[in-house]
Amino acid sequence: MRLSGWVGALKERNFLLFFIGQSASQVGSGMAPVAITFAVLQHGTASDVGYVAAAGLTPVVIFLLVAGVLADRMSRRVVMLGSDALRALAETGLGIWILTQRPPLWGFLVLAALVGAGQAFFSPAMTGIVPQIVSEGNLQQANALTGLSGSVGGIIGPAIAGVIIAVANPGWAVLIDGLSYVASVVSLYLIKIDWRASEAHESFLLQLRQGWTEFWARTWLWVIVVEFSIVNILIFAPTFVLGPVIVKEYLGGATAWGLILAAEGAGAVLGGILMLKWHVPRPLLVATISPIVWVWPLLGLAYHAPAPFIALGTFVSGVGVSIFSTLWITTMQREIPSAILSRVSAYDWFGSLVFLPIGMALIGPIEKVFGFSTTIVSCAVLLVVFIGATLTVPSVVQMRAAANVDE
Repeated sequence: MRLSGWVGALKERNFLLFFIGQSASQVGSGMAPVAITFAVLQHGTASDVGYVAAAGLTPVVIFLLVAGVLADRMSRRVVMLGSDALRALAETGLGIWILTQRPPLWGFLVLAALVGAGQAFFSPAMTGIVPQIVSEGNLQQANALTGLSGSVGGIIGPAIAGVIIAVANPGWAVLIDGLSYVASVVSLYLIKIDWRASEAHESFLLQLRQGWTEFWARTWLWVIVVEFSIVNILIFAPTFVLGPVIVKEYLGGATAWGLILAAEGAGAVLGGILMLKWHVPRPLLVATISPIVWVWPLLGLAYHAPAPFIALGTFVSGVGVSIFSTLWITTMQREIPSAILSRVSAYDWFGSLVFLPIGMALIGPIEKVFGFSTTIVSCAVLLVVFIGATLTVPSVVQMRAAANVDE
């Protein structure tokens, strides 16, 4: 098999630049959650970790729909440049603050909110720009490669952060994350892309309504978004709020947590490699089933299993994450017209994340009432129930992929 058959998308200049910038920034992004979590836990509680996570997610939910319209009204590249510049300033500032002082909880909350605001404007624009910088035949491969860049960052970032926290100050890891966004800014600046404001004369509210109409007209789309509005809480709230506390108390602290997150990144790399060439005839069927593997690490955390056992579970879960994200994004990009894609993507992101800040904020207090095991096991059981319910929807199960084209 020729290498170009696997990474042919990288032969296209604009996508290559985009890939380089994302790969660099994703390493930093992989470091930040570990570093910030343990910086908060130095003087805070699991509830504080949840509040910081919620502070980062809340502006994502608030601004996503505005961001989707904006990304269809103006250059998506410009939107992404501004988003990464904001995140670079916020993370660099937080890193310096942690290194020089002990930031109060409100400091973590404010800077997490700024990073979340940047993410809100970046995500819909990124979904819309990929089909503009790569050919149709390389679209799934480009999405797989984009996922791979995040996955590799998910391996390297947490591992580096765990070592930094063990031997030095978590502020260094946060500072590196801030600087990594600069690489993305440079790569986006170098991309050459035409942009035509075909609908920029229409009002903001009209364009927002058009996005909703296109979103609601596709049953497969809104059903999966509704599913993931709940599934994301069931996976991410117990894993990323309660998980670090369990690992700190029972399994060895930041180094073990870095291993667990790095294992997820390694699994995501494997999933991304698989998706470079795997043609899935029924993409939404496979995508919907794939998150069920999260039951493994959830139960491992619930019963304080050894870190290697949990890491193996997050490895398998990482494979599932890559499979889902590649198939989901590619299906959206192929089924939804480019002129409205960022708006529809914004509704996707909004619906998937709208309840997550609440879940992140409440999981700590819920655990105090019911305990680690009961809380996390309940999440695992509900995860299976919601995935099963989604599989009863015909348009999800029956959606067919575009014909496979060999490079």
